[in-house]
Amino acid sequence: MSKRAASRLRSWTGGYDPWLLLALALLAALGMVVLHSAGAADAQLAWRHGIRLGVGLALLLAIAQMPLPWLRSVSPWLFLGSIILLLLVALFGEGRGAQSWLRLGPLRFQPSELVKLSLPMMLAWLLHSQTLPPRLGVVLAALGVAAVPVLLIAEQPDLGTAVLVAASAGCLIFLAGLSWRWILGLIGTLSVAAPVLWHFMWEHQRNRIRTFLDPEADPLGHGWNVIQAKIAVGSGGLSGKGYMQGTQSQLDFLPEHTTDFAVAVLAEEFGFVGICLLLVLCVLIGVRGAVIANRARDTYSRLLAGTLALTFLVYVLVNTAMVAGLVPVVGVPMPFISYGGTSTVTLLTGFGIILGVNRHQHRRRLRRQAL
Repeated sequence: MSKRAASRLRSWTGGYDPWLLLALALLAALGMVVLHSAGAADAQLAWRHGIRLGVGLALLLAIAQMPLPWLRSVSPWLFLGSIILLLLVALFGEGRGAQSWLRLGPLRFQPSELVKLSLPMMLAWLLHSQTLPPRLGVVLAALGVAAVPVLLIAEQPDLGTAVLVAASAGCLIFLAGLSWRWILGLIGTLSVAAPVLWHFMWEHQRNRIRTFLDPEADPLGHGWNVIQAKIAVGSGGLSGKGYMQGTQSQLDFLPEHTTDFAVAVLAEEFGFVGICLLLVLCVLIGVRGAVIANRARDTYSRLLAGTLALTFLVYVLVNTAMVAGLVPVVGVPMPFISYGGTSTVTLLTGFGIILGVNRHQHRRRLRRQAL
């Protein structure tokens, strides 16, 4: 497509990136199809997920309209609000296993999901006025800021979300131009510290690592989830068993088939073709987000949009690897495929920021052409 045709297409869509919008819509539709099957045609489950998609879409459109300087100015306050909510979770939180949920009247949500958005905003605000690549002191300050929510989330205990929040901070610092020497040094330090971290883990977290190393050691206990997920993925073959014909999910062999292991349902019913479709859509979303970030004119927009796009791909990679048994089960949902309210709304809000960056670029281009 020529640049003129692409510009005309963006004008028709109000300055939003049409390819990103299309890929998001297709991925959300695929998620609705998978959840309808995974929930055994439960209309209430699909209806609740549809409502959350609607709320997320409304926030996406609202955030995309907001001026980027205003978003930058409120970033520290949003981060502070997230920290306060995490402290409230420590005092009044509820949940099964991890104490991750907070109830405010009729509203029940996970503040840790909000941190996946507020922490990159905070770090982008911190680095936007600095010379890039950042100096060591600035990097240490950024890591100190990130350590606060990471430790609060790990204490819930929700190690999976804590690792993802830390990964978002790492992605932003990497995009800021951190030297590979420092990156490799940090990886080496974490590797050396791994045996020490083992002694600070909860027993269920240690069991997840033991299960990852040898799931067949406890096939009816800790290894059940991974084994059943592998059976579901492998039995799908090339084109799958057919919609709502997957035995692992329909007969309840596969646990958490509407949340963490929803991709296994997709693999069993639509096979390798379905997984390829999912990954193509996710890569398209990540690539379009990266392209928009690369075109941004200011440091805040570039770092924030790039980080949100890159961490989206990290979530996809971790969930896919978890379902395939390539990494320990850490409770990471597949974006827009797994059932989840706060995570879905937060993801769509993040893409609203990316689309807002693109819209800002488009309007700026139009103003230049008018001069």
